Amino acid sequence: MGVTDLGDALLALLAPLAPGDTLLGATLRGASTELGLRLTFEDAGGLVHVEVFPDEPGTRHAARSARLLFAYRALGTERARGEALCRAVAERARVNEDSVLDSLGTGDRAARVREVQITRALEPAGTAERPYLTLSPYVGCLIGCRFCYAQERVGVARRLRGLAPAPWGSYVDARVNVAAVLARELAEVPPHPIKLCPIVSDPYHAIEARLRLTRACLEVLRDAAPRDVYVLTRARLVERDADVLAAMSRARVGFSLPTIDDAVRARFEPRAASIAERLDVLRALRARGVATFAVVQPVLPGDLDALADALAEVAGSVSLDVLRGEGSARADFDAHPEARDEAWQRDRVLALRAALDARGVPRWEGELPADAPR
Repeated sequence: MGVTDLGDALLALLAPLAPGDTLLGATLRGASTELGLRLTFEDAGGLVHVEVFPDEPGTRHAARSARLLFAYRALGTERARGEALCRAVAERARVNEDSVLDSLGTGDRAARVREVQITRALEPAGTAERPYLTLSPYVGCLIGCRFCYAQERVGVARRLRGLAPAPWGSYVDARVNVAAVLARELAEVPPHPIKLCPIVSDPYHAIEARLRLTRACLEVLRDAAPRDVYVLTRARLVERDADVLAAMSRARVGFSLPTIDDAVRARFEPRAASIAERLDVLRALRARGVATFAVVQPVLPGDLDALADALAEVAGSVSLDVLRGEGSARADFDAHPEARDEAWQRDRVLALRAALDARGVPRWEGELPADAPR
């Protein structure tokens, strides 16, 4: 079959069913690899996401085929409907999984940097009330923050492909045709905001300096019909593309800023830009007329008033959230054990929220800044 795109592989599990067709009365909307490997169905009153996993011990699941496990999330529809769809997907997969999974296992399984071809660049995300599209020129991240929740999601996809185990931060798939695919898709998708989103990778980790895939995507977006574009990063390299971003009337650039203390940053994010560099880049972008934002998630130790002062200077709006799992950063949190405490995280978020409110800094929750279109 020669399947190279995981989204295509997920859909191939259901062949001859295709997007727009129905299964048990629910309409298949498509496949996504951004938030795990999942197939999405629109059912009466809501959505059902059927998630796909390798058959590994300890994986929670509601159904299985010969080689895969399946779970589901029912949003706005009955759980019984979600479970029934999950089981139906597993039965369909039994017919196709050998050919699909065998095709995924081709190529150099030990390569840490792989150049891959894709058939889709944009993936739907958000809610019916606030939809947006994600765009990831890379999968895997060479910045490799150990607390990043993406490592498990990307790890599932690697294991499904039969790739050799590798530590988070040591491998990346470069989607070398992403700009060409994006240019084609922009004429086909709704005018929703687009987020270059580090769910599966930072758009500006080290290999971007050579491959320039993120820059190529921004150039496509600059030359297309205007739409809201959000870029979130931990890398100084984004400053290289200030010329393209400044030419986009509706571009916004954000940095993750979990602390003002660079020694703490260096422990938790050793290969990311320093705090001073992040602040300098945001100042430079604002001077070029580019709108800026910041994300504080998780909150790491450091002076909250100093962090609030810095955010008030460089960010047009700020998102706050708590730690969502340690990932492989247990040793880092052992050095700062207070930061792993749920109550400490909540209290710090509340205190930073009050400090930002006192400085008149707009805050937002969810995936898009407060001024994103609804």
